[in-house]
Amino acid sequence: MSATRTWFERDVQIDHYGGDPLPFGCTGANGIVQHFVELTGSRAGRSFDVLDASGGYGSACLGAGSAVIAEALAASVREAGYVTDEIASSERSLLLERLFGAGGLFADRFPATDYRVSGRNSGSEGMELALRLVLESRFDQRRLRAVPGAEERDLVLGFEGAWHGWSGGLLPLLNRRHYRVGLPGVAPERFGFGTDHIPFGDAGAAREWFAAHGHRALAVVVEPVQGDAGILVPEQGYLRELAALAERSGALLVADEVLTFAKTGRFFAMTDDEGPIPTDITVIGKSLGMGALSTSMVIARRRLGVRPTGAVSTSDLRPLTCAVIRAGIEHIVAEGLLERSVELGALLGRLLRELVAEFPDLYRETRGVGLMHGVELTEHAAARLAELRVCMIRNGVYVEFMSGAGRRSRGLRYVYPTMRVAPPLVVTGEDVEAIVARLAAGSRALRKLAA
Repeated sequence: MSATRTWFERDVQIDHYGGDPLPFGCTGANGIVQHFVELTGSRAGRSFDVLDASGGYGSACLGAGSAVIAEALAASVREAGYVTDEIASSERSLLLERLFGAGGLFADRFPATDYRVSGRNSGSEGMELALRLVLESRFDQRRLRAVPGAEERDLVLGFEGAWHGWSGGLLPLLNRRHYRVGLPGVAPERFGFGTDHIPFGDAGAAREWFAAHGHRALAVVVEPVQGDAGILVPEQGYLRELAALAERSGALLVADEVLTFAKTGRFFAMTDDEGPIPTDITVIGKSLGMGALSTSMVIARRRLGVRPTGAVSTSDLRPLTCAVIRAGIEHIVAEGLLERSVELGALLGRLLRELVAEFPDLYRETRGVGLMHGVELTEHAAARLAELRVCMIRNGVYVEFMSGAGRRSRGLRYVYPTMRVAPPLVVTGEDVEAIVARLAAGSRALRKLAA
């Protein structure tokens, strides 16, 4: 495709970013290398390679061109069929037994005797189902009357800076007016609900909230590492205490692991030094589709459910989806990619700290765990974010920028937009070093623009 003419998608695709589109096109990819071309200006037509430090918005954990995933896709298209969950599928059974059956990869955390599973098209759809399970837990699904003792359960605890998806049903979980104003809210009726937001990682704030509102608590919805807020990692013990507070109050604990799944050195980030942290509902996605599919999985306690046919989905763990997930997870396990990501994550964290020290005018601090890190911008750099991103790409590295938590309560400092550095699990140590070297080159390029 010629780089000197307008690419047709730029004429017909809705701009979801609210600014000038990035002046680059992608002509292919292999592993973590994306092949880019300049689309405009004096550089139009220039081809160059870019290292992907975003993992395809956090979804392509095996990078591009995985032979394992290509084989699974081809075989399942030929052989697996396409039945919905109304009909049992051998491919679906193989996946779920491998994950939740006796000795399964997830069985220590989610034994099949206590949990059930549903599939959805995306993380947002998975979180919608999770919220639906929460709301329907408080009333008789046949008579549509409140379960005795649940009449006052009308509050969901969320967190400042949280991100759980764009869809309308999830808007009340976000405390950012920018995303909610002018859009439908939850009607103030008998079975409606309200959301309170407290600072993430502040155990004292959680204790105070439950002391005041525990009798009305319906659920707690939490990201074990806050992503869009700037890769905020809580202190050891915080998530376990939050789980205990929810359990004592009778509230359900919903873990949004759409972003964190397989990125923190473990499959699940709801884990501490004592082991798995119990949840009532866990939603996983992004990496679950191995960069080939958009999918999610909702893992919920068996006692939770929805009214008949109320959550039927065309995409509930189709055989092809199950084949891709199973092949990818088996590959991750066989290659020890999670264990390796701990070592590589430590290297990445050290190099990013050096980056922050070299560019104090641009970066405030870096935070992260496993292969999911964030470099928070200074106020000066945040004002030039669009320029910074172009500088990074032209210097051969692709990163994303999270919104940051913004203004928080209880005297906590403002959190500026944050550069997310979360490369695929298939990166090597040499790749990590090259990524940070290119981040430094992009940073120097921004400085030159300001000179």
